[in-house]
Amino acid sequence: MKFVIKHEIRGRIRIHVAQKRMSCREADMLEYYLKEREMVTSVKVAVRTQDVVICYQGSREDMIDILRKFRYDRVEVPEEVLQNSGRKLNEQYWEKLVNQVVLRAGSKLFLPYPVRAGIAVVKSARYLWQGVKTLAAGKIEVPVLDATAIGVSIFRGDIDTAGSIMFLLGIGEILEGWTHKKSVDDLARSMSLNVGKVWLLKDGQEILVPVTEIQAGDQIVVHMGNVIPFDGTITDGDAMINQASLTGEPLPVHKMADSYVYAGTVVEEGEVTICVKEIGGSSRYEKIVTMIEESEKLKSSLEGKAEHLADRLVPYTLAGTGITYLLTRNVTKALAVLMVDFSCALKLAMPISVLSAIREASSHHITVKGGKFLEAMAEADTLVFDKTGTLTKAQPTVVDVVSFNGENPDELLRIAACMEEHFPHSMAKAVVDAAKRQKLGHDEMHSKVEYIVAHGISTTIEGKKAVIGSHHFVFEDEKCMIPDDMQARFEELPREYSHLYLAIENVLAAVICIEDPLRAEAREVISALKQVGIGKIVMMTGDSERTACAIAGKVGVDEYYSEVLPEDKARFVEQEKKSGRKVIMIGDGVNDSPALSAADVGVAISDGAQIAREIADITIEAKDLFEIVTLKQISDGLMKRIHKNYRMIVGINAGLILLGVGGIFQPTTSALLHNTSTLMISLKSMENLLP
Repeated sequence: MKFVIKHEIRGRIRIHVAQKRMSCREADMLEYYLKEREMVTSVKVAVRTQDVVICYQGSREDMIDILRKFRYDRVEVPEEVLQNSGRKLNEQYWEKLVNQVVLRAGSKLFLPYPVRAGIAVVKSARYLWQGVKTLAAGKIEVPVLDATAIGVSIFRGDIDTAGSIMFLLGIGEILEGWTHKKSVDDLARSMSLNVGKVWLLKDGQEILVPVTEIQAGDQIVVHMGNVIPFDGTITDGDAMINQASLTGEPLPVHKMADSYVYAGTVVEEGEVTICVKEIGGSSRYEKIVTMIEESEKLKSSLEGKAEHLADRLVPYTLAGTGITYLLTRNVTKALAVLMVDFSCALKLAMPISVLSAIREASSHHITVKGGKFLEAMAEADTLVFDKTGTLTKAQPTVVDVVSFNGENPDELLRIAACMEEHFPHSMAKAVVDAAKRQKLGHDEMHSKVEYIVAHGISTTIEGKKAVIGSHHFVFEDEKCMIPDDMQARFEELPREYSHLYLAIENVLAAVICIEDPLRAEAREVISALKQVGIGKIVMMTGDSERTACAIAGKVGVDEYYSEVLPEDKARFVEQEKKSGRKVIMIGDGVNDSPALSAADVGVAISDGAQIAREIADITIEAKDLFEIVTLKQISDGLMKRIHKNYRMIVGINAGLILLGVGGIFQPTTSALLHNTSTLMISLKSMENLLP
C-alpha cells in the first residue's frame, strides 16, 4: 500500500492514499485499522480526495511504521462495522444535493423556455397529487399549500416561480432527509449491541468465550442484569426480560422454556439458557433503526408543537390569500400571501435543530435516545448521583484480603472471584481483576449462583453454602457470625476502604478491602452543574453513613443518603417529581435501574451494567463527568435555538407577506426569499450549539 505525505506537524499528519479510486468500504477499513492503534487519537478519511488526517501520540517513526503495515486484505474488520457505516449514506445524499443544484442551473442555462415549462408541469404533478390526497383525507395541511402555490403559478403561466418553489422544496427535502437519516444512524450505531464475551454452555460447564466464537445452535447462559446478545429460544430457566429498547413496553415480560428472545433485550430478573438462532450483527442494528424511526421518543414537545402549529396555520394562509384578493382584486398581491407561509420553515427547522443536537451530543461521547430527553434536561432542576462508579472512579481496586478463617488470602480471593465473575458490578469486577493480576485460576467450582440485587451473591461450593456481599446482606439477612476470637480484628478493619464480606457456612471467612477513589473532577463538576442551573444535587449510596458523609463533604452535594436500596432511590425520585421538580438520575449499576427508569431523564455511565444502559434515556462515557455539564449546555442551547427559530420564522415571513400585499415584492421574489430564509434557518440549525 502506498501513501504520500502531504503535510505534517508534530502529532498530526495528512497523507494521500495512492490508488485509482477509494470505495466507502475501503475508507471504513482504513479508518478502523488506524483507530484500533493505541497511539492514534483521531482519524478522518475523505473518500473523494483520498486524503487521511491522523492525530497521534508518540514518535513519527512508529506512525509511519503503522501505515507501512496496512493492507486491505490483512485487516479484519467486524462486518457490522462495515454494514452500518454512515459514510455511504453521506456520499449518497451529497450526490443527490449536487445533482439537484447542477440540474437546476443546467436547465436554466441550456434548455429553451418551452422545454423548461414542460419539465416543470411534469414535476408539479407529484406536488399536486399530494395536495389532492391530503384534501381527500379531509385535511388542510402543508401539502395543500405547496400544491396551491405551484398550481396557481403554473395556471398563471409563471413557470419560473413554480420551478423555483419546487427546486427549493426539493433541496429542503434532501437536507431534512440527510440530517434525519444521519442522526438516526449515528444514534443507532451508538445504541447497537457491543458485547465482548458471553458464557457458552459446554459439557455442563459455563465457559467465558469471545462473542465471535459463537455459532448458530450454541447454548449460551445469560445472567441477571446482562443483555441478550443473540436472537434465540430459551431452553432452560425463566426470567423477566426488559424489551423496552425494541418494543417500548414499560414493564418486563416473563419468559420461560421455549419462549423466543431477541438480541438487545435485558434479563432483569432470573437466568436463562438460550439456543442461538442467528448471529448476524446487523439484525440488532436494523431493529434499533426501526424502533427509533417509529418511536415518539425522537420528538420533543416543542418539536411536536411546531409540527401541529405548522399544519394549523395552513387554513389561515389560504384564508389570507382569499381575503387579500377580495379586498384588492389583485391576483399578484394575493399570490404574495400564498407564496409565503410559516409552516414550511416550522416543519423543517425544528426537527433539524433537535436531530443536530443529538448528533452533536454523540460527538462528545453522549448517546441521547430522543429529543424529549434534551428538553427535559434543559428543564431539570434536581440531579441525583449514585456514588459507586459515578462520583467515584469506575475502576475500584482490591487493596487487601483479610482472612478470618485461617485460609490463605489468595485462596479466599480465588473463591470470591469465582462467585463474582458472573455479575455486572464495579465491585465484582475489582475482585475478578485482582484474581487475574495474581494469576489465580478460578474454574467453575460452585452450583447455581443466585444474585440478590444491591445485596450480594449466594451459592454452594463443594457442598458448603457461600455468600458474598454487603454488611447488611451477610450479617443481617443471612445471619452470618464473626469467629469469636476475630472480633477485635474485625473492629480494626481500615475505615477508608469499602468492604466486601465473604462467609462460608454462615461464618465470616474474609473481608475484601476495596479502594474506590473519588474522581478528580467530581467537585468541579458539582460546582459547574450549579452554575448551569441545577439547583439541588443529591448523592445516594448503599455504603455506610461514615463513607457517604466523607464523600459528600468532599464533592459538595446539597444532600446525601446512605445505606439505600434500589427501591429507596426510585422512591426518592418519585417524591421529588411529585413536589414539582424535574429530576435527572445518574447511575451505572443494576441497582440504579429502577431510579433511572423513574427519573425524567435517566443517565447511565457507558461501562456500567448493561441493563442500566438499556433502561437509561442518555448514556455518557465513563472517562469524564464534565460530559454531564456538556449535555446540560447542549440541552439549554437547543431550547434557546428553537425559541430563536420561532421568532425568526414569524418575523421574516410576516415581513414578506406585508411587503407582498403592499406591492413592493412580486410573488416570485416573495417565494424565493421565503424559501431561501427557510433554507438558511435550517442550515443554521445544523450548526453545533457549543463552540
